[in-house]
Amino acid sequence: MRPRRLDEFIGQSHVLRPGKPLYEAIDSGRLHSMIFWGPPGTGKTTLARLIAGHSNALFLPVSAVLSGVKEIRTAVAEAKKQLENDRRTVLFVDEVHRFNKSQQDAFLPHVEDGTVYLIGATTENPSFELNNALLSRARVYLLKPLTEEELLQVLDGALTDEQRGVGRLDIRFPSSVRRWFAEAADGDARRLLNLLEISIDLAQEQEDGSLVITEAVAREILAGGLRRFDKQGEDFFNQISALHKSVRGSAPDAALYWLCRMLDGGCDPLYLARRIVRIACEDIGNADLRALELALNAWNAQERLGSPEGELALAQAVIYLACAPKSNAVYTAYKAAMNDAAQSASLEVPLHLRNAPTKLMQQLDYGKEYRYAHDEPGAYAAGECYFPDALSDRRYYSPVGRGLEIKIAEKLARLHELDEAARLR
Repeated sequence: MRPRRLDEFIGQSHVLRPGKPLYEAIDSGRLHSMIFWGPPGTGKTTLARLIAGHSNALFLPVSAVLSGVKEIRTAVAEAKKQLENDRRTVLFVDEVHRFNKSQQDAFLPHVEDGTVYLIGATTENPSFELNNALLSRARVYLLKPLTEEELLQVLDGALTDEQRGVGRLDIRFPSSVRRWFAEAADGDARRLLNLLEISIDLAQEQEDGSLVITEAVAREILAGGLRRFDKQGEDFFNQISALHKSVRGSAPDAALYWLCRMLDGGCDPLYLARRIVRIACEDIGNADLRALELALNAWNAQERLGSPEGELALAQAVIYLACAPKSNAVYTAYKAAMNDAAQSASLEVPLHLRNAPTKLMQQLDYGKEYRYAHDEPGAYAAGECYFPDALSDRRYYSPVGRGLEIKIAEKLARLHELDEAARLR
């Protein structure tokens, strides 16, 4: 059912409508090197074939999973032969992100001199996976998952096409069940057609020879389907980002949804437990001390109970963190202090803060004039400085006006007043 003409192609209207650069390039037969970035089943290979066909160019497919520099050289040699006959070559590299730096570099001179027009297909973010030199010579087009309505068009096309589809068969496929298939395909046309093929094999044959895809058959086929999730890939990082930002934005329902999306996709629950602890420290901090405690308890519960029982503790922690008062004061203070630690010289510990366990150290004034806080009024040595001399005016931690940090801020303000009064004496 692969589309043979541009008007048969379904989806990607954001780049495939008149006036858009990709549509105009295909329609006019003007070639340029490009990278198609998108999830599986969105038409990357099909578009590459259409481009080659409209341009009357040779289509040379190479798989980065199975090929290496040798195959690239063979393809380039064939492209040079085609140039002698005034025919251009489209070198299509599937899973182009699987090529390492040296393999990607092998394309560059041949793309640069026009021997081949490179079309790469990738499910991974090209910014992370492809060389800058290669990206500068190719335009990146983002392909989106197909909508349910677009998938239904793909399904209808397969059911009615008598040559390439199953139109010659008498198939009864209720519209409500078709929508289940479109939803289960999750934006992937290839997955949808595979599901259709399996369902026809399992369909109930009637006395009149027709095949009925019943709700029972559909449920059996569609059971256990997973959403798109690629560990350590683009979807992985997008989803953990959405979870973190939903908690930070005090949106418990959205946070719970993204947690469940990742669990449904096969994410390691212990990875999520670690991230939840990080969120408690970064976005709640001292505004609610119970947040970190609950996050650590959830991690402990996951380790003790395993799946699926432990995931409920993760859900409890995520909901609590989303509802808790927010503060990034600890996180901001930590980053500022770490920056000073990294950027400043090896500043010495002031003498009065050093221990003096030996007589020599005492003679060198280690610990001299140190004020023991418990002997001071209110157990606070007003005016005392605990920084190196060069950093004596630093203040990193600024509590926010939410949760427990309201009281922390009030206490620190009182202590700063005592310091100012002591310095004026």
